[in-house]
Amino acid sequence: MKIFIANSAYSDLDGIKEYYENEDALTVGTQFLTSIIEHIQTLADHPDIGRVVPEFDDVKIRELIHVPFRIVYLREKNSIHIIRVWRSERLLSLP
Repeated sequence: MKIFIANSAYSDLDGIKEYYENEDALTVGTQFLTSIIEHIQTLADHPDIGRVVPEFDDVKIRELIHVPFRIVYLREKNSIHIIRVWRSERLLSLP
């Protein structure tokens, strides 16, 4: 299954990278981002592995938990669209 990453998710990932850069922990940030991307790649073979996002109660809007983040994605018939990579303690908003 094809995976697409929305601009909003790219922006979220850039924000994560920037946070670790500002904390002088670039290596940790790079490793963390790599693990998030690897987690996202599992969706190609297992698109329904994530749970339905409770705030939206729509079977097409799902999430993977990658502590402390929620990887929110839209599950379509032949594709996955990563929408947000959002800190779990924040109120979720979609673009």
